[in-house]
Amino acid sequence: MAFTKEQRITNLLSMAQRARRIVSGAFAVEQAMKKKQAVYLLVATDAADESKKTYKGLAEKYKVPYAEGLDREMLGSCLGKEYRAAAALTDAGFAKKLHQLMEESL
Repeated sequence: MAFTKEQRITNLLSMAQRARRIVSGAFAVEQAMKKKQAVYLLVATDAADESKKTYKGLAEKYKVPYAEGLDREMLGSCLGKEYRAAAALTDAGFAKKLHQLMEESL
């Protein structure tokens, strides 16, 4: 049985979480950006517009590729948290794979 794109993304993020290669939550994401540890930013599709604007601004300022995907609940649950508006991958391998998944059409 083939996984849906969404399932493949959540599986990848769960693996990144177990490998401690992802940070989530506003403060942690911002710190990872400033310390140039973030290599890919994922913003929840249902994050507040103001939050999206802030994260996009950070991503552009620190030249980190970003995408919108999953909702806050799904993003949080695959990371073992409640709700998350954003998560930043800190590993190039995971980032590359996530980028490929995000580029695929639904």
